[in-house]
Amino acid sequence: MTRPSPRTDIAHEALKQAILERALQPGTKLPEDEIGAHFGMSRTLVRAVLAKLQSEGLVDARPKRTAIVAQPTLAEARDVFEVRRGLEAQAVDLVIKRWKPSFGAELEGLVREEDAARERHEEHVAGRLGGEFHIRLAKLSGNVLLERYMSELVTRCSLILAVYGSPHSHDHSGPNEHIEIIAALRAGDAARAIALMDAHMSTVERRAMHDTDPAGAALGDVLARYAVAIAGRDSAIPLKQKRAK
Repeated sequence: MTRPSPRTDIAHEALKQAILERALQPGTKLPEDEIGAHFGMSRTLVRAVLAKLQSEGLVDARPKRTAIVAQPTLAEARDVFEVRRGLEAQAVDLVIKRWKPSFGAELEGLVREEDAARERHEEHVAGRLGGEFHIRLAKLSGNVLLERYMSELVTRCSLILAVYGSPHSHDHSGPNEHIEIIAALRAGDAARAIALMDAHMSTVERRAMHDTDPAGAALGDVLARYAVAIAGRDSAIPLKQKRAK
């Protein structure tokens, strides 16, 4: 029997997923009292959740100011993609050296989830799962630091896409770029896998550099949707669903 997750874990996961799926846009205010009302938590616990999100680069929480979803600058966006290209190539090289048949099955499972979300027209969910592919690839490299840095970079890229990106249109007539990368990894062709990854990152970067002004949803509406879905995994923890006034 699994141990029930504390409210702070549910709040953290709900907010993180909402930000990564761009339901909460960069710059969205995150009032402590409203978050506390949804999760039945004190302001002290809410601050702990926000502090954890800040350490992950998702939230900007300054003393005596209402926390907001982080807003990467265009200069930071360029820096992020520059560093990420190098780490992606390193991850590919290390994974090929450690390759096991189970790696391919694991990565293909993520691609299937990504494609299924896109078939349901859940583009933001598909985008989050696409990011998970890169984090999982870094994990398979066996380098803990590489996994940590990749996770942070993927998170920042998600925010960059939310601020500057254009909507992702998936071409169903062609193969998923991740599938092509997996094929090269399985073949042990490091040069091709790195070239495919670099081309893939170029596509992502081009989408990320379109200046748009996406409309944001109300915090309470987003929290209600994500918190209920996540808390539903553990019905032992009741959550307050009434929005704070």
